Amino acid sequence: QLQLVESGGGLVQPGGSLRLSCEVSGLTLDSIVVGWVRQAPGKAREGISCISNTGTWTNYVNSVRGRFSISRDVAENTVYLQMDSLQAEETATYYCAAYRNFLPTSGCSPAAPMKFWGEGVEVNVSS
Repeated sequence: QLQLVESGGGLVQPGGSLRLSCEVSGLTLDSIVVGWVRQAPGKAREGISCISNTGTWTNYVNSVRGRFSISRDVAENTVYLQMDSLQAEETATYYCAAYRNFLPTSGCSPAAPMKFWGEGVEVNVSS
């Protein structure tokens, strides 16, 4: 069974940075597409970034492109989301999510339906 465990959330001032981690167990990263999804209070979930099972492809929604960076460490079976220049409206619960993919891909979509989910971590951007 695939398990995803997030860490790294917390309180940060506007303009600040945080790095979220997603520790994966049960499958290796070369067999899953991993994404980060956030849900702000009172709003729908929004997929914001993804990384392909090959690690070759990454993708972002326009609102975070250039400020957020997704990466992975295959040896640690962990995916990261570096978030810079955070804004107050990005206060949300951030989830690591994934679906299985054993084949080489030509990309990934942050909006793709995810099958496996972590519990989420809180990110509070406030002065």
